[in-house]
Amino acid sequence: MNTFGNNFKISIFGESHGRSVGVLIDGSPVGISLDENDFTSDILRRKSGAKGTTPRIEGDIPQIKSGVFNGKTTGAPILIEFVNENVRSKDYSNLVKHPRPSHADFVAQKKYNGFQDYRGGGHFSGRITLGLVAAGVLAKKIVSQINITAKLTEIGGQKDIDKALDSAIKNRDSIGGIIECVADNMPIGLGEPFFNSVESQISHLAFSVPGIKAIEFGLGFEIAKMKGSQFNDLIIDEEGTTKSNNSGGVNGGISNGNNLVFRVVVRPTASISLPQKTYNFETNKPEELLVRGRHDVCIALRVPVIIEAITAIALADLKLNN
Repeated sequence: MNTFGNNFKISIFGESHGRSVGVLIDGSPVGISLDENDFTSDILRRKSGAKGTTPRIEGDIPQIKSGVFNGKTTGAPILIEFVNENVRSKDYSNLVKHPRPSHADFVAQKKYNGFQDYRGGGHFSGRITLGLVAAGVLAKKIVSQINITAKLTEIGGQKDIDKALDSAIKNRDSIGGIIECVADNMPIGLGEPFFNSVESQISHLAFSVPGIKAIEFGLGFEIAKMKGSQFNDLIIDEEGTTKSNNSGGVNGGISNGNNLVFRVVVRPTASISLPQKTYNFETNKPEELLVRGRHDVCIALRVPVIIEAITAIALADLKLNN
């Protein structure tokens, strides 16, 4: 459903054009310093307004409703809310009967029998990730000894970000991208075999971010081309340091003390300015659709901070299990 975690539990809520979005966090350790200013840096990194992002600008001011007293976490559930202000719901009214291709419009209509909030994508919108970023701010404090950094490495198949972005804007199309995340100063022993492995927990959260379509750890799919003698990470000291890091810092689902390294693929935005011929529920046949509204040319531009957040959330949940 809308909840993740065994120890550090988060529940996201809201819709893109509803009253608000946010997150409820349960299981936080007590006594952690937390106030609204702690969220500023990560929220600004996710914010729109730059080239290639949606022109929809929201204040994104966090309101801590519970769980913090005198600037410290109390152990009670922490509710963080962000009010929606800049909405233009009429831009989405035609998508109920004429769903965008490769978007959630069609499956939402089928699954929820028309009761879904379709405005701006409703609960399927990337705006809901604001709650993930907020939870990530607290999670980073819980795993403060670990340094988590995610960066955009390419978009549209190019390393030249500006060139790829300019081309997509000119062509009125959208493009995807690849984000690499590295967590260094990792301890040995986070994670469990099988279902609560480091990889499975991070992957679970990664695929909860709208637009993520693939993930790989270490050398990922390149490993299939290697022999064991090439792939194996030779251990060179009693701390578990390895000569290479082809496994991405995880063995048997458990962190081995080397850098945690993984990459995710972000799909091109479904909403594009080009006309597309796709199914219409009213006419029962494919018809030309021209999407209105405000959309990102490349959603990958705003995703690195979200990937950092979900990594911190997964690691915090595993840490509190130790």
